[in-house]
Formats: sequence, C-alpha cells, structure tokens
Amino acid sequence: MRKLKLLIVLALVFTLAVACAQTTGTTATSSISPVLDRIQQRGELVVGTAGSMPPLNMTTKDGRVIGIEPDLARYMASSMGIKLRIETMHFHELLPALEAGKVDMVLSGMTITGRRNLKAAFVGPYFISGKSVLTKLKTLAGIRSPSDINSPNTRLVALKDSTSQLFVENVIPKAKLLTTDNYDEAVGMLINGQAHALIADYPICAVSVFRYPDQQFTTLVEPFTYEPIGIVLPANDPLLMNWA
Repeated sequence: MRKLKLLIVLALVFTLAVACAQTTGTTATSSISPVLDRIQQRGELVVGTAGSMPPLNMTTKDGRVIGIEPDLARYMASSMGIKLRIETMHFHELLPALEAGKVDMVLSGMTITGRRNLKAAFVGPYFISGKSVLTKLKTLAGIRSPSDINSPNTRLVALKDSTSQLFVENVIPKAKLLTTDNYDEAVGMLINGQAHALIADYPICAVSVFRYPDQQFTTLVEPFTYEPIGIVLPANDPLLMNWA
C-alpha cells in the first residue's frame, strides 16, 4: 500500500514538473521577441521617420514618403511578407514613439551614439554622414574649422534633439543656437535672415544647395565630423535586432 502511495505521489510530482517546464518554456519563447511577435501578428511593420530629411527620407506633394530609408523599410517589410506603414513625425518625437511602442523601428537619419544606445538598440551603420554648414553668407562660406564661427555674433540653427544641436552646444558654445522641428523651418530661417548658418548632416546641406538655387547657398566640401547612421530598434528584442 505504501509503495502504491509513493508511486502515485512520484507520478504527480513528475506531471507537475513537466507542466511547469512546459509553461516556463512557453513564456520564455513568447517573451524573447515581443516586438517581432507583435509585427508578425499584426501583419504590418510600422516604421517611424521624419519624412523631411532628403535624400534619406522626404515627403512628396501628394503625401508619399520616399527616399533611401523608405526604400529600405519596404525591402524589410517585403522580406517578412507583411505590409509596411510609415509614420511621419518630428525628429525629436521618434525615440519616444519607439519607447512607447507606437513604432517598431526608426529609420530617419539617426546617428548611432552612446547616449541613444542607453535607451535603444542600433543596427548598422547603413549610411555615413558628417556635420556640415549651410549658409548664404560669403563670410561664412570659407570656414575651415568650427572655431571660425564660435562667436556670440553668430546665429546658428539646428534640428531639435539632434547630434547637430549637441555639436553646436559642445563645439561652438559661444554662438547663439536656435532649434527647429524640421529642416524646412531651418532653411526658412536662413532665407529670412533669422540665422546665419544651418548646422546639419552633409547630405541635407548638399541637397538644400540644389533645392534652392536662387538663394545661392553654399556648404562645406568636407564635413567636420564622422556620423554613422543606423536602424533604431527597441532594446528588448534580440531576435528583431539579429533579423535587421
């Protein structure tokens, strides 16, 4: 009788152990890639971008978002066999949207930095850029160093919460810094004389020279810095990071 009771108890313990192991395994599997699971269940990849940073991303008059990064996003969605939805917002809103789960990843000319890497993961770089200067003033056109414009009399404009803003604050601290939500506003400040120069990634400056031929803009031949641009992903999904 005692042997029968012992066998029953052992059988129950074994059954419970197997059930717990299966439950634990299921939980671990479902939580190891929460964002990738969400993307697949939704059948849609949601990518955040500014939509105003040519040539990487820009918005046409009919509302289509085009450029190198939207093309990359479409390729990624296609390789997953799902749809793509691009959400445009101000540059400084992108990382908060990623942290809040409003977008699955960010493709918007975002430089890989240690500070950003504390909150998000990066894959790349897929593009290399650098800080440059866009101006219509002949006195600033030939600058060779940031120190040449490090003066209280110089008004510089940069994109809010960008590495360009940090560059001005850390390297050109004496200049008066103005920030905008997008590059169209920043270029408008140059045209209206509200700012002397725009500090931005070289592609933005180079494209602006061609977009506004009547303004006689000029930019640097060689950027001041090295800027590796990467795909920004949530920090809690290693499988999505590996996939990207």
